[in-house]
Amino acid sequence: MQQIAKPWLKPFHHSPPPDVGSKHRYIKSSLEQDEVDGGTEIIRTKSPGRRDGTGEVGRQGVWKREREKGNNVLDEMIKEMGDDGFDELGVGMYGVRRFSSVESCNNVLRRLEKGKDSEALRFFLWMRRNGKLKGNVMGYCLVLRVLGRRGDWDGAEKLVQEMKAVSDCVVDRRVFKTVIYACSKRGNVEVGARWFRFMLENDIEPDVATIGMVMSLYQKGWNAKEAEFVFSLMRDLNLECLSAYSSMITIYTRLGLHSKAEEVVGLLNQAEVKLNLENWLVMLNSYCQQGKLEQAESTLFSMQKAGFPPNIVAYNTMITGYGRVSNMDDAEAMFHSLEHLGLKPDETTYRSMIEGYARAGNSSKAQWYYEELRASGFKPNSANLFSLINLHAKFDNVVAAIGILDDMVKMGCQASSILSTVLQAYERAEKFHKVPLVVKGSLYKYILVSRTACSVLVMAYVKQGLVDAAMNVLEEKQWKDRRYEDNLYHLLICSCKEFDLLDNAVKIFTHLPRYNDNPNLHIVSTMIGIYSSMNRFSDAENLYQKVKSSGVEMDLLAFSVVVRMYAKAGSLDDACLVLDAMENQKNIIPDVYLIRDMLRIYQKCDKQDKLAELYYKILKSGVTWDQEMYNCVINCCAHALPIDELSRVFDEMIQHGFIPNTITYNVMLDVHGKAKQFNKAWKVLNMAKKQGLTDAISYSTLIAAYGKSKDLENMRLTVKNMQFNGFSVTLEVYNSMLDAYGKEKQMENLRNVLQRMKDSNCYSDSYTYNILINIYGEQGWIEEVAAVLTELKEYGPGPDLCSYNTLIKAYGIAGLVEDAVSVIKEMLDNGINPDKITYLNLITALKRNDSIFEAVKWSLWMKQLGFS
Repeated sequence: MQQIAKPWLKPFHHSPPPDVGSKHRYIKSSLEQDEVDGGTEIIRTKSPGRRDGTGEVGRQGVWKREREKGNNVLDEMIKEMGDDGFDELGVGMYGVRRFSSVESCNNVLRRLEKGKDSEALRFFLWMRRNGKLKGNVMGYCLVLRVLGRRGDWDGAEKLVQEMKAVSDCVVDRRVFKTVIYACSKRGNVEVGARWFRFMLENDIEPDVATIGMVMSLYQKGWNAKEAEFVFSLMRDLNLECLSAYSSMITIYTRLGLHSKAEEVVGLLNQAEVKLNLENWLVMLNSYCQQGKLEQAESTLFSMQKAGFPPNIVAYNTMITGYGRVSNMDDAEAMFHSLEHLGLKPDETTYRSMIEGYARAGNSSKAQWYYEELRASGFKPNSANLFSLINLHAKFDNVVAAIGILDDMVKMGCQASSILSTVLQAYERAEKFHKVPLVVKGSLYKYILVSRTACSVLVMAYVKQGLVDAAMNVLEEKQWKDRRYEDNLYHLLICSCKEFDLLDNAVKIFTHLPRYNDNPNLHIVSTMIGIYSSMNRFSDAENLYQKVKSSGVEMDLLAFSVVVRMYAKAGSLDDACLVLDAMENQKNIIPDVYLIRDMLRIYQKCDKQDKLAELYYKILKSGVTWDQEMYNCVINCCAHALPIDELSRVFDEMIQHGFIPNTITYNVMLDVHGKAKQFNKAWKVLNMAKKQGLTDAISYSTLIAAYGKSKDLENMRLTVKNMQFNGFSVTLEVYNSMLDAYGKEKQMENLRNVLQRMKDSNCYSDSYTYNILINIYGEQGWIEEVAAVLTELKEYGPGPDLCSYNTLIKAYGIAGLVEDAVSVIKEMLDNGINPDKITYLNLITALKRNDSIFEAVKWSLWMKQLGFS
């Protein structure tokens, strides 16, 4: 490949830069270089970073969260040695006595501190007992080093307080630098930050070394807010700490605050300092992270121009930057220029090339650099492996993907992480069906022995519809845990239910191991619900019967599912039997959802006694009533409760701020209408109108109530009101008017209603025909009855049971006994079985026409059929 013409790719022949030296102060590489020696350094200028006026508020126990094993070692050592322990210490071996000078004692303490912590602490206690610590800042600093290495922050704080209160020492920055340095070495960000604030609270200004250590700590914790404070403090004190600039740039870059990072770069360029290698590298990284490669190239060129030789870190950073913007031509050129520059690619170089080509979507190149990395003895990082797996998934390279997975296992990567990576990669590439081909070898062996990994894989398979693959894994698994396995199968079935993959749920259920005859109640309950959703009611009922026969005690969920299954299947009597069985099992307390199901079922079965009983149980149970509960109780218990109690529930619902639905309003209209409480009925109707919850049924209910009460004038006015409010007159309203006018023998009004029906193209239903047959029959108008019957047969839905019963009654009134008897035969021919009313009407017709003998015969026949 032809090398690009970039000045920073040329070999560097200049000598290394001279040692840094200027009027500015720079941070040393370690505290040992800033030797703690005799003398004191007092800073009396108030620090801008001071937080309070005392420096003592909240100091007691401030480090308690950071205590580690071995803390408070001085106190423990005093207890261990006792009052005589100090004299027993053979200090003579160190060449000192009680009358030796403080300087001689400090020299001994300095030697012990370098490698014998326990002896140094013992000697320090001896110095304290023998008055060698008065004004001895050096002695305290030396032992603070020991306590810092041990992480005894409480002990260190006590010593600082002792220096001021007991030993008359002037606490200067050396004391705090000693502890902060220990925090820096241990990477303890929070404690180091607190000691720095402690330092400021004691009116002690930090120097360059302290600023550098604290900024390094904040860089480790990515603490931008505290770092900004220290960086601002450094500038206020006119200090120039190059490592502080680097740390601030690094923190901003890491947090994605690139504009702020560039501001710091600008400040660094404005400062009259000679940048060190770290400064150049963090500036280079900041530009590359933003994808600003032109500025990065300029920075690299300036770095070389400043006298720094080619640096592999700098070129790796540039390669990473090119990869971020998918400029792999320049990245490739820079990679091949390394040898020309006297540099060898390291693992970061290869990793960056892999990532770059992965981002560019070049699977073959990424794989080539991966193989080169392995051949060079380096190891890829997790990002490389993840990128390669994603690439191979995207380009359907199964063989290469298997190779990567084997390498990951050999490298000691966690199998759970590998599996997660594979599943995510193939799901993202929309080629999940390839996963069973990829997950093989050592990874698959791990999955078979790990419950967690096995669960993750089969759950993913089921989610993607690969049920057969999931069942294969479960058949080949090497672990045994029945409870866990049952829970896993249940989870898989529920997952299929959630995604509406009901056939898959059934397939999984058929693979469920049968350890004995006792079914898993949770799984069975879920499957009954699934079979019900599929309208496979016989399968659902078989599962229920199996649970009953097994002797397993059902819980609330199981009862709820079975009740809903029977309700959906239309087997309401069976649902009631299940509810009876639930009541006999005393430990079951229905929840609000099952209570509502029970109310609806009892209503459909017309079990008014059960409804009343359940209602009063609800009142005693303490169940929270919500809007749906109020609606359900009123709708279902309308005919089971006294009207006053029903009205009380309705009023209570309104008082609690709940809004009745349209059905509830209509039920209350029906109840008040049948009780002839029309004032209350109109009050309910007006409430519904205000909330926009009236419908045609609301008016037809009230009209029917007026008709039943023979209040024909209000019935007529209500019809007008209905039309005025924008509702068309419905067939139900016409039927109510026909019935009311007919029973009051207002035949002219009846004919007018029939004409209005005809004019509005409103077609009659069975109820209309039955009303007319009954009205005409009552009048003895047999010809009109015959005409209605003919129309019913030719144009209507055909006679039903009620039609035939009404027709028998009409024939009896008209004296047509034989025709009445022939109706029975016609009913049977049409597949309609006579009921008790049929026979009673026929017997009445026979008696009316003096056919007593025939009436007796039919009466005996009715009793034989079980109609009493």
